[in-house]
Amino acid sequence: MLKTERIRDKAGLDAAFAIRTHVFVEEQGVPVEREMDEHDASALHVLAYYEEKPVATGRMRMLDGMAKLERICVLAECRKSGAGKAIMLKLESIAQEQGAAGLKLNAQRSAEGFYKRLGYSTISGEFMEEGIPHVTMTKPL
Repeated sequence: MLKTERIRDKAGLDAAFAIRTHVFVEEQGVPVEREMDEHDASALHVLAYYEEKPVATGRMRMLDGMAKLERICVLAECRKSGAGKAIMLKLESIAQEQGAAGLKLNAQRSAEGFYKRLGYSTISGEFMEEGIPHVTMTKPL
C-alpha cells in the first residue's frame, strides 16, 4: 500500500531528511552540508509511505510563479514501487492548488527518462551539480 502526505511536523521532516541523507549523502556522495540547505526551513515537503514506512520524499518552493521541485528521492529498495511517481503527483497537485503556472526541476541525467514519462521536457544542456550530471526540465500546469 502506497500513500503520500504533506509533511506538517518535525517527525515527518526527520523522516524526509533521513531518506535524503541515505540517498544523496550515503549513496551519491553529496556533502551533508550541501544537501541540507537554507531552503529546507521554508520549502513545502512531502513523504511517500510504502507499507507504512517512509520511503520517498521531495520538496517544493514557489519561484516567480513556478513550482520548483527539489530533493526528490526514493530509497533504493523501493525504487520501481511507484513511490517516485506518487511523490511527483502529490507535489504537482499541491503546486496546482497554489496556482503555479508550471513546474521546474533539475533532474539527475540518470532520472531524465522517469521525468519525461511524467510529461516533463528538457530545456537545458547538461550541467554538473555536486559532481552529478543534471538537466533542467519543465512541465506546464
